[in-house]
Amino acid sequence: MITRFITEVNTKFNPFSTRSRATRLFLSSLPPNARSGGMQINTSLLPRNSKAPATLQVKFKDGKEMSLDGEQLGIKGIIEELDRHSRALQKQADLTDG
Repeated sequence: MITRFITEVNTKFNPFSTRSRATRLFLSSLPPNARSGGMQINTSLLPRNSKAPATLQVKFKDGKEMSLDGEQLGIKGIIEELDRHSRALQKQADLTDG
């Protein structure tokens, strides 16, 4: 997963719910040095008996914001969507650099 272009990650989920699995896996797949690299990660935990859906919002360096539904996409779908935009930003950065 290309995390170089991600500037902010906002999540809200119930850690005990099976529907929040993709959101939990996404957070665990972020590199350990993500915060020191300038990424802002905000996590809100819902109470155990909460029925509210898990939310995942990601902001990129170019200003694009994505709200992803982990329950429908799954972890593979989330990574695929984020990588699609990150690859476009990578191509754009490569063209401006040389």
